[in-house]
Amino acid sequence: MTAATDPRDLTGTGLSEQWVAELVERTLVEDLTGGAPLPSAPDLAVAHDVTSAATVPAAQLGTADLVARADGVVAGLPVAARVFTRLAPGATLTAGAADGDRVVRGDVLLTVRGPVRALLAAERSALNIAGRASGIATLTRRWVDAVEGTGAVVLDTRKTTPGLRPLEKYAVRCGGGSNKRMGLYDVAMVKDNHVAAAGSVAAAVAAVRERAPRVVVQVEVDVPAQAVEAVEAGADFLLCDNMPPEVLREVVALVGGRAELEATGGLTLEVARAVAETGVDYLSVGGLTHSAPILDLALDLRAG
Repeated sequence: MTAATDPRDLTGTGLSEQWVAELVERTLVEDLTGGAPLPSAPDLAVAHDVTSAATVPAAQLGTADLVARADGVVAGLPVAARVFTRLAPGATLTAGAADGDRVVRGDVLLTVRGPVRALLAAERSALNIAGRASGIATLTRRWVDAVEGTGAVVLDTRKTTPGLRPLEKYAVRCGGGSNKRMGLYDVAMVKDNHVAAAGSVAAAVAAVRERAPRVVVQVEVDVPAQAVEAVEAGADFLLCDNMPPEVLREVVALVGGRAELEATGGLTLEVARAVAETGVDYLSVGGLTHSAPILDLALDLRAG
């Protein structure tokens, strides 16, 4: 990707201005006041950083570089940039990388010039956001690279950090993956508990079709016979749960293109390619969001 002219630009991220503003505010409140609303004047908000307020002259300006401390794929940089400008509205920002870029240790991702107190007060919040998002993007890219050339797409799940789902699912896209669904509202997923409540797969699918005729219907299946039952009931998409490659190949043959197929459950990077080569359309990996380590990032200050 090419770095945006304005490092704060959210164009193409799918993140709304309002949601990002709320995330930035919530994150800074957590760090600076412990829950009390930030003062409307940024300099008053910065005063809550007791260490910087005591050690850094109010008028001191400086330049800080957001730097990668490890190789990876970056994400969340526009959101991190907005953390800095929330406390330093007149800060000058220069992009060194763009979301989705592969970076190596030592690369400068973003440069910010402004009041040193504000830069230091914003530091941890910006690093937490960008480090979390970049960790997800980095792990996703490993999965995408593992199945490259097979035609299979790597998907995320709803196993996200409460309150951070839009950012984390965006980070998956930055890593080359795709979003399965954003929540319970946009796709119907019939699982074993729904089947038990409805009485059968066919009854569950029919009930969903009646209530939400335009919604894609996914059905979780454990064995090939269930896959056939679900397809014949009208399912659009099958979640093949914890099936080894030989069983997945059987399901692919039985379904014969009548529904999209996703392998899910117990997947690891070591077996990802073998699973993708069975002919399934997708690999669903909850670990992209629930277990991704952060990408180590740091802020290096150049005073003056």
